[in-house]
Amino acid sequence: MFTKIRQIAQLFSFKDLRNALIGIVVVFGGLGLAFLTLYAYRVNNPKLAEFSAIASLVFVFVIIIFIIPPLARNASAEASQLNLPFEFTAGGAIFIGLMLIVAFSAWNTGNNLLFLVLSFISSALVVGFFVGNFCLKKLDVKMRFPETVFADEPTPILVSLHNRKKIFPAYSITSEVRGKSRTNSVIFHDLKNILPVKWAEKLSRPPVIKHTLDYFVHVPRKDFIENKVEHIFTSRGRFIIKDFELSTKFPFAFFRHRRRLPAQRAEIIIFPKLEPLDTELYELPLDAGRMISRKRGMGQDLLTLRDYQPMDDLRNIDWKATARSSRLTVREYAAEDEKRITVIFDTRLIRSRKEKSRSMREKLEEEQKGEIISESKKRFEQAVSKAASILAHFAEERAEIRLVIDDRESKFDSGKANLNECLKQLALIEPNYVDEFSNEFINQNFGEVFNDKTESHLFFITSMDKANVPKEISHKAKLVHY
Repeated sequence: MFTKIRQIAQLFSFKDLRNALIGIVVVFGGLGLAFLTLYAYRVNNPKLAEFSAIASLVFVFVIIIFIIPPLARNASAEASQLNLPFEFTAGGAIFIGLMLIVAFSAWNTGNNLLFLVLSFISSALVVGFFVGNFCLKKLDVKMRFPETVFADEPTPILVSLHNRKKIFPAYSITSEVRGKSRTNSVIFHDLKNILPVKWAEKLSRPPVIKHTLDYFVHVPRKDFIENKVEHIFTSRGRFIIKDFELSTKFPFAFFRHRRRLPAQRAEIIIFPKLEPLDTELYELPLDAGRMISRKRGMGQDLLTLRDYQPMDDLRNIDWKATARSSRLTVREYAAEDEKRITVIFDTRLIRSRKEKSRSMREKLEEEQKGEIISESKKRFEQAVSKAASILAHFAEERAEIRLVIDDRESKFDSGKANLNECLKQLALIEPNYVDEFSNEFINQNFGEVFNDKTESHLFFITSMDKANVPKEISHKAKLVHY
C-alpha cells in the first residue's frame, strides 16, 4: 500500500506541491481576510478593517506573481491540445483591455466621443472575428513526403492548399501537421503497475506534436497553391500523423482562428542521423582479397565448372575437364574480396544511480519537452547513429550488409531496399536497461552470429567495457563502445 502511494507521489514534483500549498493558503487566507474585513466594518473597528485591507492587497500580489502565471501556462498548453475554434492573441487581449477601459470611461462620463470610439473598437473586434473565421472555410490541405527521412537533415515536403470558395480568396494561412511519436507514454508501464489500465491509459497519453509545414500569404478562389518546403526532424523514431491544423490571424491579429482537418492514418519513419565515420571503422585492410565471393567475377578463385555456352570466352575452357567429360567445359571464377558486413547492436545499458532515482514526473517532463536529458540515452542515440552510418557507408560500396539487434537477425543483402529496412529497425529500437552485463546474454543472442562460418566483417556495438568483452569475440569483431 505504502509502495503504491510512494509511486503515485512520483507524478508530482516539489514545484507542483509548493504551488498547490501556496494556492490553498492564499485562497483560504483571502477568504479569511474578506470575512475579517466584513466583521471589522460591522463592529466599527477602522484599524482592523485597514489592516485586513492591506493584507488582502498583499495576498492579491502573491496570487498575481505565483498563482496566475503557472495556471495560464497550463491552461495554454491544455488549450492547444483541445479542438478550440479560436484563441485570443496577445494583441487581442490588450485590445479587449483597452475596450473595457474606454467602455468604463464612456459609461462613467457620458461623453459621446468616447461612445463613438467604443463603437469603432467593438465593430473592429466583431468584423475581425467573423472574417477570420470565414477565411478558413472550404480549405483542403495535402502533404507528400519522400520515402527516406533522416534526423537532423532537411527533408523536402510538398504542401498544397486548395481553396474551394467560389468568390472569396484566403489570406495568411499557416498549415501544420499534428501527430504522436508513440501510442503510449514512457510512463505507461509504470502506471499500469499501480493503477487500473483505463486510468493508466488516460493519464499517460503521449503529447501531440506539431510540425509547421508552410505559410500561405494568398490563395485565390477556386484555385490551389503547392509549395516545396524543407523541414528538419530533430530525432529518430516514428511520427504517426493524426490530422492537419489550419490557422490564421487575418485580418487584425486579434484572434487566432483554427480549423482541424482529418488526415489519412500514416506514419513517417525518421531514420537515425548519419555522421562521418572514423577511418579505423571502415578500413578493412587485413581481409582485403582473402574473402571468397559467391558471385561470378574476374578473380583468381575458382567458383564452378559448367558446360560451354555460345558467347563464352574460349580462354576459360578447361581442357582437362573437357577431356574427362567429352564435353566442352568452362571455368567460372569468383569476384575478389566481396565485402560482407555484419553489424551487431547490443541494446543493453546500465543506468547511473541518478538516472535510476528519476521519478515518473521527470520522465514525463522529458517526454513533454521532447528533449533527451539522461546521459545514458544520449550515449544510446550516438550509438544508433554510428551503427546507421556504418551500414550506409558499406551499402554505398555495394557490400552485402546484415543487422543483428539482440535476438533479431536480418539476412545478407545489398541494395537500397535492404539498407532502408536496416535503418528502419534502428529508427525504432529502444535501450534495454539492465542491472549488470552477463555473458549468457551474448551466448543466447549473438552466439550463432559469432560462430557463423559465412565469412563476414563483424562490428560489435556495445556499452560493455572492452575489458569485460570475451576475448574470442574481441578477436573476431571490431568493437565499437558507447
